[in-house]
Amino acid sequence: MRAKTNYDFYLILATTVVLFVISAICIYGMFYFKLAQVNQLATTAKINYMNAMNSVLAPFLIALIVLLGICVPKRLLPTVWLNRFSVLLVLCAIVAALIVDVQMSLVLVLVVSLVLQVVVLLMACAGSTELNFEKKGYWVRVGSSLLHLGLIVCVLDFFFYRYLTLHLVLFWITTVSLSLGMVFCFYAESFSRLLQKKNTPATDNQ
Repeated sequence: MRAKTNYDFYLILATTVVLFVISAICIYGMFYFKLAQVNQLATTAKINYMNAMNSVLAPFLIALIVLLGICVPKRLLPTVWLNRFSVLLVLCAIVAALIVDVQMSLVLVLVVSLVLQVVVLLMACAGSTELNFEKKGYWVRVGSSLLHLGLIVCVLDFFFYRYLTLHLVLFWITTVSLSLGMVFCFYAESFSRLLQKKNTPATDNQ
């Protein structure tokens, strides 16, 4: 149990650090773009700037995708099988990168994570007790599942933003999932009390 707790802690810590770095790079990129007036530079200079920012961001995005590929199945699998699954997923990603390209390997990891997260969400909504969550409570589990789903779809959208229709679909899935996930997590007790009141039969006054 102690090992499982440490495993979860390190995964959460690593994911938080990577997300912080990605956020910092994006914020720096936006301010630099504005202050350096990159939009007024020649097209070649703009392309070079974008390529440079993508090169800086790429390793952290890859790290986030790999972490998502590990974090999601940990809800379904015990630690031993999780390690085996992680190794198999990394090997499949490497093979896909060698056969096609790195982008395809990352998309593969994201798609596998997305499918597993949908399974986790459905099981959480059904009230399954087979899932591995740190916190108890129906709404917390559903909210956490929605937050992970929104995060995966958000990262996946980076690869398909050029396709307008698909981009809009992924954008709204991200928005709805993250919004509902935060509401369910932050107000889990309120939702539980509300349902208890509705399910409690009214007593007749005597």
